[in-house]
Amino acid sequence: MGNNFVIEEAKTPQERMDFIRFPWRVYRDDPYWVPPLVSERVEFLDRDRHPFYEHADVAHFTARRDGEVIGTISALVNHRHNEFWNEKVGFFGLFEVIEEREVAEALLETAGEWVKARGMTSVRGPVNFSTNEELGLLVDGWDGPPVIMMTYNPPYYADFIEGAGFGKAMDLVAYMADLSQFYQNGLPERSLRIVQKVKERRGITTRKIDMRHFDKEVEHVKRLYNAAWSKNWGFVPLTDREIEHIAAQLREILDPDLCCFIEKGGEPIGFALILPDLNQPLLKAYPRPETPEWWTMLKLVYHWKVRHSIDTARAYAGGIIEPHRGVGADAVMAMTVAEALLRKGYRYLEISWVLENNLMMRRMAEAYNGKVYRTYRLYEKPL
Repeated sequence: MGNNFVIEEAKTPQERMDFIRFPWRVYRDDPYWVPPLVSERVEFLDRDRHPFYEHADVAHFTARRDGEVIGTISALVNHRHNEFWNEKVGFFGLFEVIEEREVAEALLETAGEWVKARGMTSVRGPVNFSTNEELGLLVDGWDGPPVIMMTYNPPYYADFIEGAGFGKAMDLVAYMADLSQFYQNGLPERSLRIVQKVKERRGITTRKIDMRHFDKEVEHVKRLYNAAWSKNWGFVPLTDREIEHIAAQLREILDPDLCCFIEKGGEPIGFALILPDLNQPLLKAYPRPETPEWWTMLKLVYHWKVRHSIDTARAYAGGIIEPHRGVGADAVMAMTVAEALLRKGYRYLEISWVLENNLMMRRMAEAYNGKVYRTYRLYEKPL
């Protein structure tokens, strides 16, 4: 196919490992790319271990020239997405490519043809693998490393995707809030008074996540998340296996002081999951396919726990369920999170990602004096 390169499905363990290793070539001179743990990527591509494959058809493709990988892409049909939204949309993800337009367009065409052959009428992406994980192409804001579980890519990817006939489907924005003002001046007195009144009038209380009863807390989060996000563009309800999988990953890195429930009458009506930005020590540990992972983990723990190199947190997930929105519960949640961040000494909070049309969430981000500093785009192309 094309200019002396071929595109083939990565089926064998060795082919999948070649797929996984390729990004280290794309980003070898990029100081901001944060490499993933190789074991985490291996699991991501393993049908038997990653729960997404239980309700989706997935194929992983590599482009090769003279046997060497020069690009990768995954083609996805997420049956739960199509059932929930009554659509026939396929997806592409894990898209990485050298700076050659012809290779990029051939990879995108391969993913499009693959989902079209399964009855899809359009292809959307990039998503790895759904809105519950990493998604969006960075189209603005290459001024530093991404925070935990946010995507990163070279600027030329957008040009290649748009050149292949894709148009914007939705933008996601990331806000960065500088918390230093609150260390100097304290949290706004007026906001604190309003939150206190809301708590008293509406009988709202807050509490930290209880790690001793982690499984029960996960059940609360699942119920609240699936209810609070159900009307958001692109949302797909999490399966039990998916939420268990995400919870097992997050359990290793959660700071329980930063995660809270909002309750009324002892019943959770909202939650906030704030994650320490593990990408900061991970970039210093710099995983590589040829480095033993125990050595990477030692370096990671050293920079994280010994050097305390994390000064940023990410507002990763949260929400208030109906009918408790717009009556002050969101303000209670925002203030609870702010107080926790200040107690723990964090300097910055990234609030991400936020759908460009989610005005309530955008107002909350701006209440922290958050400024939009990065934009991620999802593209779509009719087939």
